[in-house]
Amino acid sequence: MEKLSQSLEDYLETIYTQTQAKGCAKVTDIAKILNVKKASVTGALNNLCEKGLVNYAPYSAVTLTVEGEKTAQKILLRHEVLTKFLQNILQLDAVEAAENACRMEHIMSEEMFKRIRLFSDYIRNYCDKNKEFEADLKKLF
Repeated sequence: MEKLSQSLEDYLETIYTQTQAKGCAKVTDIAKILNVKKASVTGALNNLCEKGLVNYAPYSAVTLTVEGEKTAQKILLRHEVLTKFLQNILQLDAVEAAENACRMEHIMSEEMFKRIRLFSDYIRNYCDKNKEFEADLKKLF
């Protein structure tokens, strides 16, 4: 599958979270969450539909295809791992960590993501075993 733009990734992530919470996503909800016009949402949905990632028809609810759900889960995983890395390892506050993770998740390579994830797991595991290191890490920032 071709790489999605940052904008389309944001739409897919929003649709995923809405379908998890409500069973489907609606154009008006997506527009409100992403702070865009309904016409922009419609354009993005048509694009995602052409790529086989969403089920969409005008004036109906939006759901993800199997491929769309897999792609959205990968995007969300990147966001979650990065947020935890920025918050727990680099000691950024929750809001700043989430905002930066949202920007970073779209531009990093798979290799970079893999290494951040492995490094985060290593540090968390090490901190669990070495409380002095965890305290030193907090002092660093």
